[in-house]
Amino acid sequence: MIALQEELDWDVYHRYGLISDAERAELVMPDTAAVPGIAFGERAFEIVLARKLAAGEVKTEWFARHGATPVTEIPAHWPEAYKRVVARRIEFIESRKDLALLERPEYKRRWHAEPWEKKEKAALKAWLLDRCETRQIWFAPTESGEEAPRVRTVVELANRLRDVCPEAVAVADLYDPDADFTDVIAQIVEAEHVPYLAAWRYKESGLRKRQQWEEVWHLQRQEDALNAERAEGEPERRLDIPVPPRYTSADFRKPSYWANRGKLDVPKERFISYPGAETDQDGSLVLGWAGWDHAQQAQALTDLAFNRLDEHGWADDRDKMTPLLAG
Repeated sequence: MIALQEELDWDVYHRYGLISDAERAELVMPDTAAVPGIAFGERAFEIVLARKLAAGEVKTEWFARHGATPVTEIPAHWPEAYKRVVARRIEFIESRKDLALLERPEYKRRWHAEPWEKKEKAALKAWLLDRCETRQIWFAPTESGEEAPRVRTVVELANRLRDVCPEAVAVADLYDPDADFTDVIAQIVEAEHVPYLAAWRYKESGLRKRQQWEEVWHLQRQEDALNAERAEGEPERRLDIPVPPRYTSADFRKPSYWANRGKLDVPKERFISYPGAETDQDGSLVLGWAGWDHAQQAQALTDLAFNRLDEHGWADDRDKMTPLLAG
């Protein structure tokens, strides 16, 4: 792929008039199928750079950064036609200031590719997370036969996922062969949730900014109400609404919360978390689905609070119940 990018680079120089038709014939391979694979350091500009480095003419971290040995000679195993093309490129770089300016590390495709193992693990994780968002996991039938949103502990999530998507077990084993299924699910959701309550999301600085944002929203609603009542042809009314401050990573309690929200606190997380709602019977994190609308989120939180009151005897535990009621 990098070798083909080289062909594109030199062809583009021709298209922009930097090299003539005759020069292009010497500088671009006529058949890309004949272009051999190349190793790091074997591009024309890298050979020129390596020669200058060996002569003490330049200082560069290019090779050290990539953990490669500088190559000062055209590889002998290349096809003769490709050797001639690269040799001419080297001559042009060494003799033409305009091409020498373009054929520099900062303007060339980086020699960087993630290892296959890393790509594979990311794909497996994404697949599992998508399945964790299966709708039927996050809704349950009520006595009246209707669907209601339902929070799940991580343990319950793993069990439901195993039921609705049995192949997830095999995928989780590929993701981490040394961990059991529930542990894998706990791993992958760790950075994918944000708490339901502002006090759980932000540090003090973030809470102050949140208050400023809420004041702005209140003024915007007031302005909307004023304009909703204006007569046709009447000028639009404007309130003096300040620009609220942007959030920074320092405003959030965890880096993962910041990663999911960003400077404008826009929700991008997959799951809602309910810290402190764990029980003695199941101490794993309690989660909800970020795909719920606001009414469903409110219903899920209400049902969770009543469950903790009725089923777990939290009526006299102010420390545990206060956050749930505040939400």
